[in-house]
Amino acid sequence: MSGPADTGLARRLERLAGAGVSDLRATGSQFAYRHYRASLADGRVVFVKAATGGEGAALTAAALSAEARGLAWLHEAGAVPVPGVVGWDESALVISWVQAGAADAASAERFGRDLALTHAAGAGRFGAPWPGFIAGLPLPNDEDTAGGEGGGTAGEGTGAWPAWYASRRLLPYLRRAADAGTLGPAHVRAVEAVLARIGDLAGPAEPPSRIHGDCWSGNVLWSGGRGWLIDPAAHGGHRETDLAMLALFGAPYLDRILASYHEVAPLAAGWRARVPLHQLHPLLVHTCLFGAGYADPVADAARAALAA
Repeated sequence: MSGPADTGLARRLERLAGAGVSDLRATGSQFAYRHYRASLADGRVVFVKAATGGEGAALTAAALSAEARGLAWLHEAGAVPVPGVVGWDESALVISWVQAGAADAASAERFGRDLALTHAAGAGRFGAPWPGFIAGLPLPNDEDTAGGEGGGTAGEGTGAWPAWYASRRLLPYLRRAADAGTLGPAHVRAVEAVLARIGDLAGPAEPPSRIHGDCWSGNVLWSGGRGWLIDPAAHGGHRETDLAMLALFGAPYLDRILASYHEVAPLAAGWRARVPLHQLHPLLVHTCLFGAGYADPVADAARAALAA
């Protein structure tokens, strides 16, 4: 605690955690947040995610709330471990510290089983009762009461997953990237072709699963022989989405994760062919965040989804 900013954060942390702060150390930053490791006077060690301030304070507050609520919701499933939520307010989130280690085959297999059980805990509907965020971008979590665009046939009735995925996970980021010029006309047309056939491409209907929503390898911490989930964009969604996200950026021992998952909760026939469909959303998000370097991967995933 070397400066006024750290002193102010320590006071905020004391209020949120209900204990004095004996040590506060910066560990890095990401997007609009600084990260800290704090030791509390009562012996607890916590992770602190503190907003850097500036514009967008209302969005920051909503994003921290969504993360805290998502962690608590995943914890309720009683399967994949997540850090405990100590407290949060409009500019800081405090969670229990998880000491990261390395994955091995046994921990990957247990993670696959745990993830299957978390998904099986289910959700009341697609989306969530709180405004969502993913990597600092708003993530629509409301219901698709109009049936969405390109609703297709998979999943019966208004609010089925294909229409919801199209209207709440693909279209917002397609439009954002197209408006920013990071997707060209050919890229847009490829995604639009998927939207037009979404019902045919989505596979058998499934009820909403309790998913992490941003389940890339960087959001899985390996500790104590288990995989822990952090930084969720949690919502009721399709369970294949989390598995496709693990594959997108190369989770360790992915084959073991998938095999143990399948033992607990077998996946519907054709799930491997649907991986590109589920990867379209995170690729569109990356295009919005990081620019045109992800435009070709978006189009490639769209074409692969259509070919399947």
